[in-house]
Amino acid sequence: MNGSESRDRPVDRLSVPEAAELLGVTQSAVRKRVQRGTVPWDKDSEGRIYVYVDLSEMSPETGWDKARDAATGQSRDELLEAYRDQIDFLRRELERKDTLLMSLMQRVPELEPASEPREAAAALPDGTTKSDSSTESQESAERRSWLYRFFFGP
Repeated sequence: MNGSESRDRPVDRLSVPEAAELLGVTQSAVRKRVQRGTVPWDKDSEGRIYVYVDLSEMSPETGWDKARDAATGQSRDELLEAYRDQIDFLRRELERKDTLLMSLMQRVPELEPASEPREAAAALPDGTTKSDSSTESQESAERRSWLYRFFFGP
């Protein structure tokens, strides 16, 4: 996008540093707006970028022009209301997820395996020996997921 569409209005052609200072933003913010095409601009033969700013639409308090708000189709109050709605939604989601997490954490003790002494008998009722049982438990421990090991240990 270049600045030709805005040249029918009286505008000032400013360099990126000048526009940044006038608008009260950083130079990278101005360059990003140029990249997104939200501000009229052009480039000279040496590669310098110039931004077109209509000083008659500048707000003295904020340093930002009304044309940007008109281009987005929303007034500042509408944007603030939309952001408040998003914040309220995100807060409700956080509360919901905290509640879910707390209920799951309360169930963790229920899921922990009972610790029974395995050294009580050398032979188990099914005919296997204690060493066979320990080998099997070691193999099953190696196959457990990292999530199981995280909550219940190795």
